[in-house]
Order: sequence, then structure tokens, then C-alpha cells
Amino acid sequence: MSSVNPDELKALVLAHIEDAEVNVVCYSGDDHFEMTVISASFAGKPRIARHKMVYAALGDNMRQAVHALALKTKTPEEASA
Repeated sequence: MSSVNPDELKALVLAHIEDAEVNVVCYSGDDHFEMTVISASFAGKPRIARHKMVYAALGDNMRQAVHALALKTKTPEEASA
């Protein structure tokens, strides 16, 4: 199994959601991550659509290197509330 670090995951998300603010931490082993993504492109989208955008950015890492991902997605307005 390949491994990935938080900086690599952040770079993948930023490459696909260019206006995003991304925070990623590894919380257990080297394959359990917590990620918060803030992006205006989430506006008007339900949570599942937002998560799908992030999963698409992470690609095969979601099937291989990432065992668990605690994901929070917010618009800038939601993040500042």
C-alpha cells in the first residue's frame, strides 16, 4: 500500500479546487486524516456534492493510501459564522 502525507493531500485538493483553504492533519498511523476545506465553490451545494468534489480531487488515494478521512466542507460564510 502506498502512503501519502497531509501536504500531498492538500496539494491535490488545491489543484482541483483552486480557491480552497485546506487544512489536513494525520490523527492515527499514516492513513487516518482530518481535513477541512473552505471554498466559495461549495455555495449552494449539499454536503454530499461537496464531499464528492474533494474525493474526486484525492482520486485513487481514497482507495489506497487513505483509510479514513474525517471531512468538513464549508463556504467562507459558513466558516466565519
